[in-house]
Amino acid sequence: MAHDGDHGFRDTSPADRITRAQTAARDAGLDALLITPGPDLRYLTGYEALPLERLTCLAVPAEGEPFLVVPLLEKPAAESSPVGALDLEIVAWTETEDPYALTVSRLPRRIGRVGVDNHMFAEKVLAFRSALPGAEQALAGGVLGELRMRKSAAEIAALLEAAEAIDKVHSAMEEWLRPGRTEAEVGRDVADAILAAGHARVDFVIVASGPNGASPHAEVSDRVIAPGDPVVVDIGGTMPSGYCSDSTRNYCVGRPSARYEELYDVLLHAQKEQCDAVAPGVTAEQLDAVGRDLIAKAGYGEFFIHRTGHGIGLETHEEPYIVSGSTLPLEPGMAFSIEPGIYLPGEFGARIEDIAVCTAEGGERLNLTSRELRILAG
Repeated sequence: MAHDGDHGFRDTSPADRITRAQTAARDAGLDALLITPGPDLRYLTGYEALPLERLTCLAVPAEGEPFLVVPLLEKPAAESSPVGALDLEIVAWTETEDPYALTVSRLPRRIGRVGVDNHMFAEKVLAFRSALPGAEQALAGGVLGELRMRKSAAEIAALLEAAEAIDKVHSAMEEWLRPGRTEAEVGRDVADAILAAGHARVDFVIVASGPNGASPHAEVSDRVIAPGDPVVVDIGGTMPSGYCSDSTRNYCVGRPSARYEELYDVLLHAQKEQCDAVAPGVTAEQLDAVGRDLIAKAGYGEFFIHRTGHGIGLETHEEPYIVSGSTLPLEPGMAFSIEPGIYLPGEFGARIEDIAVCTAEGGERLNLTSRELRILAG
């Protein structure tokens, strides 16, 4: 699968995204969308605006022309961003103006229901509530999530680029993961490697050794890695394109216990079966059940304590979520993690994670490092 440097905007331009968001808002019974700095604004405009206390807001009325409200001192940044290439009016406000009243004054007269982005600061939500006292506020995520979880070919290419970058880090893990070093020491080296592999930002580094591996979101600690310790390494970052990586592999410094090897064989089989089961029409809960049922049948069901996966794109966690209770059918273009785990409190844990994409033919894994347990020198 080829990729390029267009950062996800080749097949679906930001201008088209705003138009589609406008149509989706109208279909959802929203009179306008109000989008402040964050992944939704970047998705719609390509603008990674600073999340300041001053208001920056993309207003997308269901009927009428969208516009971007920015503080006057941020106008040059907005103009030099991808917004400058769009047919989008930029409305600058001065320090003595009320930007909320200014935004509302430019909206259509009748606003009965408005969608605010899911990451909008509470102070801004409440300020818009005061400026639109007669309007019902709803989350815009229900509208924008439907658009964002169906990735274009260019977005998939950006996710592949991210996956290749994080795979490089996993491929070199023996450089840093050795007995006698602390999790924190290994974590610092891994974070440096994530940046060296091409990421613009490190989002998380989990190096969970021995019993710490039984906590899915363990923080790196000063625990010294000992011979025979299994180690869960879950790492991810954000590329210059804005698209994210996320992959988990399992290592052991020296030979693991027979009990751990048995657990890992069960997990590996379940994860492979789930990856193979990805196809259009399969529901999120059906995909979750493929691995969960195999793990339960082997006697570890109570130790698989989280959903199978999450969507990924401009955020590490976004729609769709691969979880029991979700009847959402998979569609071509949906990208998500497949990461079953088994965690034995006080002993150890294991998780195998790949980013997968649903295609017209089935599924494609973007992370291609070996999923087998990797034995490092003890």
